[in-house]
Amino acid sequence: MANQLKPETLCVQAGWNPGKGEPRVLPIYQSTTFKYETSEQMAKLFDLEESGYFYTRLQNPTNDAVAAKITALEGGVAGMLTSSGQAASFYAFFNICEAGDHIVSAATIYGGTYNLLSVTLKKLGITCTFIDQDASEEEISKAFRPNTKLMFGETISNPGVMVLDIEKFARIAHTHGVPLIIDNTFATPINCRPFEWGADIVTHSTTKYMDGHATSVGGCIVDSGNFDWNTHAEKYPGLCKPDPSYHGLTYTKDFGKAGYITKATSQLMRDLGAIQSPQNAFLLNIGLETLHLRIPRHCENALKVATWLQENEKVAWVNYPELKGNTYYELAKKYLPNGSCGVLSFGLKGGRDIAIRFMDNLQLAAIVTHVADARTSVLHPASHTHRQLTDEQLIEAGVAPDLIRLSVGIENAEDIIADIEQALTK
Repeated sequence: MANQLKPETLCVQAGWNPGKGEPRVLPIYQSTTFKYETSEQMAKLFDLEESGYFYTRLQNPTNDAVAAKITALEGGVAGMLTSSGQAASFYAFFNICEAGDHIVSAATIYGGTYNLLSVTLKKLGITCTFIDQDASEEEISKAFRPNTKLMFGETISNPGVMVLDIEKFARIAHTHGVPLIIDNTFATPINCRPFEWGADIVTHSTTKYMDGHATSVGGCIVDSGNFDWNTHAEKYPGLCKPDPSYHGLTYTKDFGKAGYITKATSQLMRDLGAIQSPQNAFLLNIGLETLHLRIPRHCENALKVATWLQENEKVAWVNYPELKGNTYYELAKKYLPNGSCGVLSFGLKGGRDIAIRFMDNLQLAAIVTHVADARTSVLHPASHTHRQLTDEQLIEAGVAPDLIRLSVGIENAEDIIADIEQALTK
């Protein structure tokens, strides 16, 4: 039924299906534990012989309902919530990588994910080669090694607002026998469903547009169920060979298309515990119910602001994929025909110092670390989110020193533009 429903309906209805006399609104199961009548019932849950709830670190009914809604929106087969978008990225990678493995990733990605791949995972023995996502298939293919386990990119990069050629990345990944993992945070499944273009696994920082109101940090992983792990069983023993920590069960054999998410839940969440709280999942669900209403307004406002900036003599450059003449205009029309996102980047004549002074003069738009919620916000990545990167790494990540990231909210577009204008005047 869910696959037949339109995204607007899924935003409101998917995930929670109350029975007779049950709450119409998804309840908050704010409990760490769940009661059973016999020891054998509990034992079967611990052995993964039966599904059910026994401890919220592993699974919770509120969380599962919200994960099911996001899974339906993406068109996947299974999903899980995490405590943050960063946790989602880490789990998505670590679920199929171990010491000695290698990852190929687009260089123009969120600074936190870049650091995760280049520094933190390296400490665990997992290396990463960063590539220019706009390079040819032949050039990108040179980055792959026998021990490469996955390829990664962002539908719309943060903060560079570059559009990924998903079909190209999928072809390259599958030619080398690895899955393509896509961070779909900025586009959301309202504007792009990467599985339809060949991606295998999708991650989200639900903290952004999905929550939409800057109330709850969270993340999500969704598996398409399309990647055939067994064809590459030697490359993915964790999924395709018996797991001694669960009496020798094999995830792909015992759980089929749900094997990847089951492993992430039963191993990584069990051992690392980055669970999203039921309270946050409840708030996320409220945000999801209006996602299909908010995203078009974000895009409409952002295009108006980008067009105004492009015509202002104090602005050096504007990057927004929906602007005609933009480098990513054609890719945006292909993958994001209904709109891209509410985030744009631009630079001012005078460079980095002028950018900082401009931001300090804004009144309606707030300087915050956050992005992609109902309120207009602004950030200077070189000074904030990406400040740990060298100038060389900044350029490699698609972040110019003068780049201002503007997250356009759902206020009146004229008021947003007026605020920018007065800040420029000052």
